[in-house]
Amino acid sequence: MFGLWRTFTNVVFYVTLAVGLGGLVGNGLVLWHLGLHIKKGPFSVYALHLAAADFLFLACQVAFSIVQAALGSQDTLYFIVTFVGFAAGLWLLAAFSLELCLSEVFPACYESCRPRHLSAVLCSLLWALTPPAVLLPANACGLLRTSMRLGACVRSHAASVIWLLSLAGVACGAGLVLALWVACCSRRPRPRFYGAVLGSGLLLFLCGLPYVLYWSLRPLLNLLLPLFRPLATLLACIHASCRPLIYLTVGRQPGKRQPLRAVLQRALGHGAQPEPRAPPLPMDAI
Repeated sequence: MFGLWRTFTNVVFYVTLAVGLGGLVGNGLVLWHLGLHIKKGPFSVYALHLAAADFLFLACQVAFSIVQAALGSQDTLYFIVTFVGFAAGLWLLAAFSLELCLSEVFPACYESCRPRHLSAVLCSLLWALTPPAVLLPANACGLLRTSMRLGACVRSHAASVIWLLSLAGVACGAGLVLALWVACCSRRPRPRFYGAVLGSGLLLFLCGLPYVLYWSLRPLLNLLLPLFRPLATLLACIHASCRPLIYLTVGRQPGKRQPLRAVLQRALGHGAQPEPRAPPLPMDAI
């Protein structure tokens, strides 16, 4: 029985490592094309920062997994540092989904009241706020090699759990409202990032929430369900790795083979430029 358990955990470990490496490649391609070759709009800034957060999470996860496999040790510090990237992606996804939903439900008010550089400023602010929001509860609960203060641990951890669940609720709720509005109420064409937001919200609900649950109930789950952590980590890696596949699915045109840059440009930028038509021959004018 012990050998079967060890075999299963090893399989989950190496599958997680493989998914993380694949996600690093996918998010790296999104960062390369969106950061250097595709003209960015207000919403593509969120996609760029989301790819950076997913890349950071997967890079930490892969690096700490290799260290764990090489040294045979597992430190709580690995989980805390990795969770910073996951929390940043969750915060950015909530802001992305909410702003796209507001732009579709209240288009006139949104276009007249939105500051020009809101996306860049908001993303910078979220990046600055995420590390303290993760590290302060971890420090109060003794996860950063400090003594635990029970009262401060309970208060800060409860605030952290409420914050994370609120972000997940905003991301999923905004995507649901957007889907219902586009399907039932709106007469405008679908917004460009409609499919990306809905796919990301569904991925968060299916694959991201177990990782939030593990952060919320880590001591209890480690005691009662020791298998929960590797499975939640695997699902979180799937959540971060599948977002580039969503972009490729949204930007791909059926029946056509196109370069990766053109597909990403259609999904994340302002659409691929139409191919120039050849000038008509003199015989065509007759």
